[in-house]
Amino acid sequence: MSSVLLGTAPAASPADRAECGAALVTFCFSVQAAAEPGIMPRVLELFAKRGLVPQKWHSAVSGTVLTIDVQMGGLGHELADYIARCMRQIAGVDAVLTSERRAKG
Repeated sequence: MSSVLLGTAPAASPADRAECGAALVTFCFSVQAAAEPGIMPRVLELFAKRGLVPQKWHSAVSGTVLTIDVQMGGLGHELADYIARCMRQIAGVDAVLTSERRAKG
């Protein structure tokens, strides 16, 4: 028989607090690009090769302009910034806007 010592939980480390904070943040990416068939898979690849599935994905074409809106939770700020920079380097992408939304609680 084993005994269990009950007490207070250990304090969360800075890494644990940062990971918990990242889970509460949803990063939003808005991409404006030329309406070309290769743009969407290149944008999606930036998430897929990291094993990530966006929470929301919406795309629309108006004339020659493709707009993609992506929402992704659980990213750290550094990774979200890096993904946005990579999106900006995709041929045919004109602009990438980013924002973040924090969950209440």
